[in-house]
This record gives sequence, structure tokens and C-alpha cells, in this order.
Amino acid sequence: MFDVLAANPTIAVKPTGEAFGPLANITVGSIISGAIQLILIVAALVFFFLLIIGGIRWMTAGGDKEKAGAARGQLTSALIGLAIVFAAWAIVQLIEALFGVKIMGGFTLPSLNPNPNLAPSL
Repeated sequence: MFDVLAANPTIAVKPTGEAFGPLANITVGSIISGAIQLILIVAALVFFFLLIIGGIRWMTAGGDKEKAGAARGQLTSALIGLAIVFAAWAIVQLIEALFGVKIMGGFTLPSLNPNPNLAPSL
């Protein structure tokens, strides 16, 4: 048993194979780019849901000025948050266009087609 384990004492640091191909190209820059994308998407979703919840709270205030005022404050905060997120996205796009730097490197929307090179057959 020990002979089998000692037969190949090296460990592949770079995985090989078609499934692990993209893992060999991971860099610090791609990790930072992915983190920026993730933060922008999560922040936009959070503020969007806060906007929806604020709208529901306003509709269910039932004429109570205090509840309506709290809901209006939440709506205002959510809209300001969304504006900041989209302004940050616009600034990143501007920096990419002016300086030719890929900050949001290769962000693509997910698709149901596992192989985008093949057209679906009808």
C-alpha cells in the first residue's frame, strides 16, 4: 500500500485537462476584477430589494404618516444606494475606456447553452 502512495510523490500545482483549463489562468488581477464585479452586483441587488420593500411598506402604511414617512425614507435611501452603485459602474467603464484597462474583465451573462459556439437545433 505504501509503495502505491510513494510511486508518484509530486503534486500537480497546475491542473491539467479541459475542465481545469481556466484555473491555470487565474491571477491576482482577475481575482480583484471578480471581487469588484461581485460587490457591484450584490450591492445593486440589495438596494433593489430595499426599494421593493420600501414600496410595499409605503403601500401598506394605511394613511399612517409615521409609517409612510419611514417608508419614504427607505425608498430615498434605496434610490441613493442604487445611484451610487450605478455611478461606480459608470466610473469603472469610463476608466476602462479612457485608459484601456480591463477592470471588469470579460464579464458575460450566463446562458443555458453550455457550449455557446454551437447553435441550438430546431
